[in-house]
Amino acid sequence: MDPVTIVILLAVVAIAIIIVIANFHIVPQSKAYVIERVGSYLKTWKAGPHFKRPFFDRVVKKINLMEQVADFPPQPVITKDNVRMQLDTVVFFQITDCKLYTYGHTTPMSAIENLTATTLRNIIGELELDNTLTSRDLINTKMRAILDEATDPWGIKVTRVELKNIIPPKEIQDAMEKQMKAERERSSRRGKRNP
Repeated sequence: MDPVTIVILLAVVAIAIIIVIANFHIVPQSKAYVIERVGSYLKTWKAGPHFKRPFFDRVVKKINLMEQVADFPPQPVITKDNVRMQLDTVVFFQITDCKLYTYGHTTPMSAIENLTATTLRNIIGELELDNTLTSRDLINTKMRAILDEATDPWGIKVTRVELKNIIPPKEIQDAMEKQMKAERERSSRRGKRNP
């Protein structure tokens, strides 16, 4: 064999090895890869080794299958008795269907944030201030049910929703602090009278 043929053969073998290595993937535990072939959904790879067809297949999205948390900024809401307040929520979710998550919505996290804000406004709009301050569990449960149903077509399971902070207006906070201080003073006076 002449040297030119050997060089060409070695180059072809090297290119073939590079192509094989570039198209061999190991999907880590708790991850999934969405694969397209020539622009159409082909399949979802779970954990383990996989090989994609060179030039035809591509990894479109790498998805985390673990439970995740989305912490949204405070949202302005108005109670049934017209009190403006700020509420911030934390949403715990898990991706259950990688194909739906990839193709179901262009920006699923932004959609969840907007859906959380509107759902929160609707729920709080039905409650008065006192009920809002004392009904965290009820609000959390309603929010979770509504968000879980709405995100199902996007391949997302909402596992928990928590109200992190309820921030009433400053004047109501001041009034609540004065009331608590007065109650503490009354109970301490009663305690001194009844030794």
